Amino acid sequence: MSIEWVNQAIDDLRAWGRARGVVVDADEIRLLCDYASDYLNVNELGDFTPATFDELLLSIYPRKVIAPPESAPETVAAARTLVDFLQQAGAVGEETAAAMREELAGIEPKMPVALADTANFGMAKSLFSSIGPESLEQSVAIPSGELPDLGEAPCDCPGCAPLPAVRLAEPDALVAELANVPLLAGNAGPYRDLEEELRRDVGDDPLQAWAEIVAHIVERDTRGTVTGSAELDEELYDLFDMLYRLRAPVPVTVIGDYLEEVADAGGADLGAVLDRLAWCGMVAVEGEAAGLTPLAVWGLREHYLALGLDAPQAGDLAEADATGLIEGLLDGMPTDLAEEDISRWLAGRSPVTAAAELLAAASGAPAVARGIAVTIVDRLGAEAEPEVRACLEDQELRPHAIHWLTARGLAAPQLSQEELLWVSIDMLALALPAAEEAPEIFAENMAASGPPAHLIEEMWRVDHPDVVDVLELLGRSLPDGTVAKAARKAAFKARSRAIR
Repeated sequence: MSIEWVNQAIDDLRAWGRARGVVVDADEIRLLCDYASDYLNVNELGDFTPATFDELLLSIYPRKVIAPPESAPETVAAARTLVDFLQQAGAVGEETAAAMREELAGIEPKMPVALADTANFGMAKSLFSSIGPESLEQSVAIPSGELPDLGEAPCDCPGCAPLPAVRLAEPDALVAELANVPLLAGNAGPYRDLEEELRRDVGDDPLQAWAEIVAHIVERDTRGTVTGSAELDEELYDLFDMLYRLRAPVPVTVIGDYLEEVADAGGADLGAVLDRLAWCGMVAVEGEAAGLTPLAVWGLREHYLALGLDAPQAGDLAEADATGLIEGLLDGMPTDLAEEDISRWLAGRSPVTAAAELLAAASGAPAVARGIAVTIVDRLGAEAEPEVRACLEDQELRPHAIHWLTARGLAAPQLSQEELLWVSIDMLALALPAAEEAPEIFAENMAASGPPAHLIEEMWRVDHPDVVDVLELLGRSLPDGTVAKAARKAAFKARSRAIR
């Protein structure tokens, strides 16, 4: 974005308005110019065309600007003022200006619909206005990013790499599942040698016998009887350990790439390896992904405990209070399990009770925890209005409450500029952990729909505990050098303000 031409245009526009007694919404017109410059190759006033306004108001605005649908007439009015200015300043001719006004007349009834359609929201708008349900998956899902990193085996020292808490199936369900493990069903088929290897010297208790089989697979010198390759057998502890830590299915191609990197597989057939592991009851393959079976998770945990490692068991979040639910989600878990826990937690409470508990837990909490709470509240219907409306008196929750009320067509105050800046920082603070984990993905998202420079330049004034971290993150991540520099400068100001 060329900030210079936009600044000059706004100065000229203000002077034009004063000279003619015209009320000019300079902030709204600046935003139009900023986005036209950023995304539509408008480098001077004469570059505006009728199509520019169509793209701005029906595509770019809905993706990036936090505005309720009822604000659309104000934006269209600002665009009309800009057209008047363009014509009278000589930037466009009379015929072009007439075409622009005709275009705006067609846009006016469409823009409120576009602003209300959540399918149009870009990444930044989703962050800044509220965390929608889809963002919850990004916050709690493991693994994060496009693909899990299986490049290096984690240290199994409990002081260096503590094991995550895992959810275990009920003992009765595990015992029942043992009957479905081909290894234990007496159907050895082509794996008779493996069956004999794994089933010897095990006790009579079915789960204990299974624990011994798992320990044998991951610890003993199985000489290739498990995977068909002695080298791959030696890597099974690390492979299963990483899958245990990820707690989610991963693409089979990722497993194949990992095995190729850590062992000279000699052209081993990945499909055949996974078939053998599935026959053992250790992995389940669904489509193009594979993950540990519930039996494998239980058996590995038993093995970790036998080694003296701390292998915590995750509780049922549906039985927790709101704080426990939020903390459990922040610990990370597969998305489908998180969704199940949230649904069961909400099912046990009325909307009013659920909102009251979640918002009480969110008040005064760090941004990430607050984000989880308001995400879940966002699933509640208008019945929760009394509890949400009460949060208008809470400085931290007020912007979220305004968005919640507005999204449901309920009476709500307008966000002030200060509140807009505060919630922008709050939502970006929620993204800090994921951004640190996957900076390239965050930078890509910011390139597509990052905050404009004039918004970033004002963030340093906001009294938010994460303002410095957020601005420094933007300074490192934004691909536009000018905007990134503005973020770094704002971070310096925010840090100096905090010191004073």
